[in-house]
Amino acid sequence: MTLEKARQLLGTQVAFGGGYNRNGARLILAEVVREHGQAAADELIRELRLDEIFGFTTGKTQ
Repeated sequence: MTLEKARQLLGTQVAFGGGYNRNGARLILAEVVREHGQAAADELIRELRLDEIFGFTTGKTQ
């Protein structure tokens, strides 16, 4: 998955919010970590404010 595609998918999860969307976002981030590394996932967490919205933290595999 490209980072742009991950960004789009995560944006959709953020727009809907809720527990199921949090789980979906975790799966997307796990794939980003696998393909691009933890730094790329951390960047997306900060950029999309996933720490504030879903409580994700940087520096850890979700």
